[in-house]
Parts: sequence; structure tokens; C-alpha cells
Amino acid sequence: MMSTAQRKQKPQLAGAKGTPAAVATTPSIPFFPFARYYSLLGVHTSLLAFTGLFLPRTRLSFLIDQTSSSPETRNVLTTLTENPPRTLGWICLGAFILQIWWSNWVRGWLLESRELQNTEPTSGDRTDQKLKQKEWNSGKLNALFKASVTTLAASVVFHVVILLFGAPLNSHYLHTYLLALLTSLLTVFTPSFALGPPTIKTDDSESLVRRMTWIRLFAELSPRSPVERAIVYPSIGAFLGCWVGAIPLGLDWERPWQAWPLTPAYGILSGYIIASLCASATSGITYLAQADIYLTQQQQLEKEAASRTKPRTKSGKKSKTKPSV
Repeated sequence: MMSTAQRKQKPQLAGAKGTPAAVATTPSIPFFPFARYYSLLGVHTSLLAFTGLFLPRTRLSFLIDQTSSSPETRNVLTTLTENPPRTLGWICLGAFILQIWWSNWVRGWLLESRELQNTEPTSGDRTDQKLKQKEWNSGKLNALFKASVTTLAASVVFHVVILLFGAPLNSHYLHTYLLALLTSLLTVFTPSFALGPPTIKTDDSESLVRRMTWIRLFAELSPRSPVERAIVYPSIGAFLGCWVGAIPLGLDWERPWQAWPLTPAYGILSGYIIASLCASATSGITYLAQADIYLTQQQQLEKEAASRTKPRTKSGKKSKTKPSV
């Protein structure tokens, strides 16, 4: 893997002494914490699966809901389907806790990648980076508050959208809102926490850049780095999973697991997990390809530099040494 020093190295100057130096350009490699990302992503997706399949079946959930029987007397499917609001409520609680932890790590990854964009920072740049990092770390609670408010506001919007797509209008209010809240937690919370919520005002450059970043990521669907893929892909996967998960609701099988809104909720979890794995695979393959191109061009530059440093005659031809008799 590429080291931090190699990523921060500037393009080398090629050219002999007394001749104009030609700048050898090499492609930049985005910062990608390969081992940390894959290990934490495995933990994150595994805990999300645990949240959907096991958390609603814990004894604590039955202590809160006294109307249901003990989990030992029910099979897995019956436990998850007999009370959809309870199931979705526990999934939302577990997803909220997991998203706080995951979003905080993605936020730190984003800050670290921005710091490494400056190849050789000056002393003033280093001071600014330290101040920004201190402000970034001290603003975690503020970022959590803004992300939570943005998520709640988005859940109301998603609630209306779900109603427009055919959800029960005169009943199942709690069911529908919990589905909208779960959608908002898995699609809006992480980008709001890592990037900051988008704003309408354009009186400062930071707000304008943040808004344009949201437009580029979620309107143009154009992520440019591994950290942006880790933000965009799971959100798209959650939306697609919710839409695909609603298909079994129209079938007349009359199964308990077809109760509203269990299939869209588990579709959201499945789509989020699958899209997260797709983001990791895409980023890993792209990073390895860019690293291979970088190393190949570096070796080519070293060969060219070595050929220029060989001794030459006045006519420009390489000097040859006659063998001794």
C-alpha cells in the first residue's frame, strides 16, 4: 500500500542541468485507510444485521412491551412480525446508535483526507489545519445536534413521500412514520454529520461549498473519493432497498411477514448493507489501480532521471571507455 509520505510527495523535476526542467506529473491518489475502513465496515454492517434480526427479540424489548408473550415461546418469524411498531422502534434505536459511531468515524476520515490534499503545507497551513482539527473535534456535539434535527426534518418529508407512494392514509400512522425515520437515519444522518447539513444561504463560501457538495453527491451522483462513496452508495442502496422491499406487499399470500411495513424496513437494511459492501469493493479496486499506475510512472521517471545523469561527451554522445590492453 502507498505510505503517507508517498501520497504527499510532490512531482519531481526532470531535466539536465542548464536545460529547462520538465515537470513530471503523476496522478494523485486519494487518501484511503484500507485496513481501518474494511475492518470497521465489517463491524458496522454486522451490527446493523444484528439490529434488524436480534435486537427486537431481546428480553428487554419484551419487558417494555408487556402485551407480548415471552420470546422463548415464539419462533423467530413470529417474534419479529407480531408487533411491527415494536420491531421498527428497536431497529430505529439500534440504527441511531450505530450511525452516530459510524458517522463520527467517517467525519474524521473526511477531515484527514482534506488535510492530505495539501502536498507540502507551510507553517501557516499547518497552524490552520491544527485549528480546523481542534474546531472539528470540539464541534462533535454541535454536529450531532444538527444531524439529528436534519434527520427528523427529513423523516417528515419521507413520511409524506411514502404516503404519496401508497401507504395507508387513514391508519398505521406510527408504522409509516417509523419507516420514514429508519429511511432518514440510514440516508440523511451520515452525510449531515460528516458534511454538515445543507443550507439555503450563500453569504459565505463555506455554506456555498457545502450546498454544492450535496448537489454533486446526491443530485449528480458523482462521488470523487472513497469517503464520498462510503457516504453516497449506502444512501442510494437504502432507497432502492425500500422500493424493492415494497413489492411483496402487493402479493396476496397473506403471510405474517407481509405486515406493513416490515418488508420495506428490512429492504432498507439489506440495501444499505449491500451498497456499503459495493462501495468498499469499488474504492478498493480503484485505489489498487491508481496505486499501480502511480508506481509504474514513478519507476519510469526514475529510469529517465538515471539515463540523464550518465556521463556524456561534448558532442552529446555517451562517452565510451576503451578496454585496457
